[in-house]
Amino acid sequence: MKHTISVLVENKFGVLARIAGLFSARGYNIASLAVSETLDPSVSYMTIVVEARDEKVLEQINKQLNKLIDVITVTDFTKKEHIDRELVLAKINYTPKDKAKLEGVFDKFVGKIVRHKADTAIIEAVGDEHQIKALLEELDKFGIKELVRTGKLAIE
Repeated sequence: MKHTISVLVENKFGVLARIAGLFSARGYNIASLAVSETLDPSVSYMTIVVEARDEKVLEQINKQLNKLIDVITVTDFTKKEHIDRELVLAKINYTPKDKAKLEGVFDKFVGKIVRHKADTAIIEAVGDEHQIKALLEELDKFGIKELVRTGKLAIE
């Protein structure tokens, strides 16, 4: 099962490497990772999505994270009410006759055409994991040429 964990850390050189090393040394795979500064530039916010077979593994991850000296707080969103979102940028096949059809897709999803040229459009969309999956199924009908997406961001 996938679990979403947020970690407030001191914004210092090597912190990300130590946290990633903690996961890899124990054989835990990070499914998604997003890191950025907070309002306080000396603190960073990490959202980590990890596969954990059971509660014991998740508890172990939380304990190990809390032992790291640069970690301020660890929050496990698994059983807490929270909002999470991902951002996706996709380059798709596009012709002017597709515009109305594509805009119809965005009536169902939070997204827009960022740029379009001759036979290609770049779109951006924001949503939770299920919304992004459904959007990608719709965009697949146009033909996805390239796709990039952020890791999950979450807030309580």
